[in-house]
Amino acid sequence: MTTLLGRVSAWHRPMMWTAGIMAGMTVVSLGGLALDDRVLLGAPIWLKPLKFAVSIALYCVTWAWMLTLLRRGQRLAARVSTAIAVIVLAEYAIIVLQVVRGRASHFNAATAFDATLFTVMGISIAALWTGALVLTILLLRTEISDAAARWAIRLGAVVSLAGLGLGGLMIGPTGEQVRSMRDGTFEGLIGAHSVGVADGGPGMPVTGWSTTGGDLRIPHFVGMHALQVLPLFALLLAVLARRVARLRSGVVRARLVAVAGFGYAGLVALVTWQALRGQPLIHPDARTLAAFAGIVVAVAAGAVWSLAAGSRRPEVSVA
Repeated sequence: MTTLLGRVSAWHRPMMWTAGIMAGMTVVSLGGLALDDRVLLGAPIWLKPLKFAVSIALYCVTWAWMLTLLRRGQRLAARVSTAIAVIVLAEYAIIVLQVVRGRASHFNAATAFDATLFTVMGISIAALWTGALVLTILLLRTEISDAAARWAIRLGAVVSLAGLGLGGLMIGPTGEQVRSMRDGTFEGLIGAHSVGVADGGPGMPVTGWSTTGGDLRIPHFVGMHALQVLPLFALLLAVLARRVARLRSGVVRARLVAVAGFGYAGLVALVTWQALRGQPLIHPDARTLAAFAGIVVAVAAGAVWSLAAGSRRPEVSVA
């Protein structure tokens, strides 16, 4: 993995500049939380810019690094990545503009101006997903010598793309909103992240995820950040291999990363299913717990199978 990290100076500059801007906006948002006591839909108004700034910064830094792995389609990837950087900056600018105005940025169609901004955000999200799809395809076609790194990067990109797409589940109008449009009681909101309850109800600290109903932000968040989690897991295994003899086998590390990747995908599917059933993350029912137990057992069995490869091939390296 260390050979894959490359030199930071070679990482895609627009992505890194965007990450730097988001780092600055993280500080600004923290200041907003400290100095601005306004609340929007039950949460401090600067909490959303803070969460988006951190998430966008991580996303851009990760892709800026991954682009250095490409051996083909580098020019296309650079152009697409620059477009993604511009898109996320535009989306973030809308979020901050609406915070300054004291208005909701997502799902807000209360006025023509609000609806226009939300439409622009919807188009930008679709363009972002398309750009991420192009980068993922290029990454899947890239040869990476270390098998563990290869599995981590490819599975991370694919699961992240799925998580990004899950954001589309929040955009359509709810049944109640459709009825309100018909009977003349429409309040200006189209779409929601909560299922079974209204947005703005009781939520978990920091994340704000609903504690009384399902929340589609959870699978969106968990899925997107497979992009960081799985490569970091592969890197951790490489570090541990210096002390744990069995992990020195490239076959073992590759299998462990593959098991972790499919287990992570199973977790994304589970929290999506849970949210769609209107169930809070912290209050799972018996079916959710049984499904989670099944994932844990499958991952544990996969880990045992992976480590068994080390006992048969004590020193196989794919690096």
